[in-house]
Amino acid sequence: MQLDPFLIAIVLVAALTHASWNALVKFSGDRLLMATCVQGMGTLLGSVLVWFVPLPTPEAWPFIIASVVIHTTYHLTLINAYRVGDLSFVYPLARGAAPLMIAVGAAIWASEFPNGVAMFGIALVSIGIMSMGFEKALRHRGNILPFLLALLVGLHIAAYSVVDGIGIRNGDAFSYIVWLHALEGLPFYLWIMAFRRGDFVEFVAVNWKPAAMAGVLAKLAYGLVLYAFVEGALASVTALRETSVLFAAVIGALFLGERFGWQRWLAAVLIVSGVIVIQLSG
Repeated sequence: MQLDPFLIAIVLVAALTHASWNALVKFSGDRLLMATCVQGMGTLLGSVLVWFVPLPTPEAWPFIIASVVIHTTYHLTLINAYRVGDLSFVYPLARGAAPLMIAVGAAIWASEFPNGVAMFGIALVSIGIMSMGFEKALRHRGNILPFLLALLVGLHIAAYSVVDGIGIRNGDAFSYIVWLHALEGLPFYLWIMAFRRGDFVEFVAVNWKPAAMAGVLAKLAYGLVLYAFVEGALASVTALRETSVLFAAVIGALFLGERFGWQRWLAAVLIVSGVIVIQLSG
């Protein structure tokens, strides 16, 4: 379960990049339109890069198609979760639940069985991430819908992570990454062009700079994680990737004036401890 130092660096860069684009999306106003911009940037970049990589192997195509479907429903579920729950509650719960779900999925479908020490480390990371949403939990007391939607978002994260983790190992990694990103934005883009074209054009005219930056950062973040899936165990890579929640909290405290109280310090200790334990698991 121990990760190579180079893979650790790649995933930490991905985590920081992921936190950065989420910070841009947080204040985007219309999250559906911003999600379309983010996904559309992947299609735009991918449509250029597909000419420089081979076609995915026949074995990889089912995974790419499944991933496109899961990513589409993931974004729709996430948008609806944010409509009924606070960002600072939904996001940590969803991202924190994912590593444990992925550990189960990877054991079933990828035959990756983390040892007891590694599972303890993954659990520490997950608990630390989810605890960042605890301070907002009381606001949703008596309303189970935000909690259920957050867990459903986490299930989507686990599903596309396992699908992509297996799929990218079936052929050329760069081909998988490029073609996935090229196709991923098409469902969003086609739907928006059919039903909200005017809103989208107006949104892009006003927000094209942060939208383009968020799109590039988002695709870079997941591209790096996909590359790490080639050599690293899915659950360990994902646990390290989800430290993006900690980076997001730090960004919020430094640049957005958000409070970094004792709960977040405790969460940070749990997350860092979990990462260390994973590395010591051998």
